[in-house]
Amino acid sequence: MSKGNQDIRFTAKEILDKDFKTSMRGYNQDEVDKFLDGVIQDYETYQKRLAQLESENEQLKQDLKKQADRPQRAQTASQQPSAGSTNYDILQRLSNLEKKVFGNKMHE
Repeated sequence: MSKGNQDIRFTAKEILDKDFKTSMRGYNQDEVDKFLDGVIQDYETYQKRLAQLESENEQLKQDLKKQADRPQRAQTASQQPSAGSTNYDILQRLSNLEKKVFGNKMHE
């Protein structure tokens, strides 16, 4: 059994095979059998769901590890110039362009 199943005491087969002693004032055996059949079905469903969730959890852990191994976007974003310096660069280029197009006429 996997780590998550360590606390599980019975398998569906053990529940199915369990034999109870009868007594004079005992429970209705058919009623108990029907109830245990339902318990077994639920138990099998829970075991399947648990296996599915463990598999999904393992896949998510692998995906997370792959993502952690990739270069982070934040690192590349921090290497880019800030918006303020970008605006200043654009304004400086615009000013240089105006000087070339209009010459000194603008500053007179």
